[in-house]
Amino acid sequence: MAQHASAAKQARQARRHELRNKHYRSLMKTVIKRVRQAKEKAKANAELRRAVKLLDQLAAKGIVHRNKAANQKSKLTRLVNAMK
Repeated sequence: MAQHASAAKQARQARRHELRNKHYRSLMKTVIKRVRQAKEKAKANAELRRAVKLLDQLAAKGIVHRNKAANQKSKLTRLVNAMK
């Protein structure tokens, strides 16, 4: 249990941030899965655009590291470009 008011506040903030980050990480996984499961190239391109935008936002917020976001975008782009 927190001994000081500032420690209690930090604990509350940490919990709020944890919940927010969990939500966004789950959303990131879902968007990536949609790109991977797309059968048509046009559909995959549309999903890729959503995924790239989300990954950029998460990297800017610090929820994922910018290099992880860049690696994910690169992998997904290569996947979509390889489609026929």
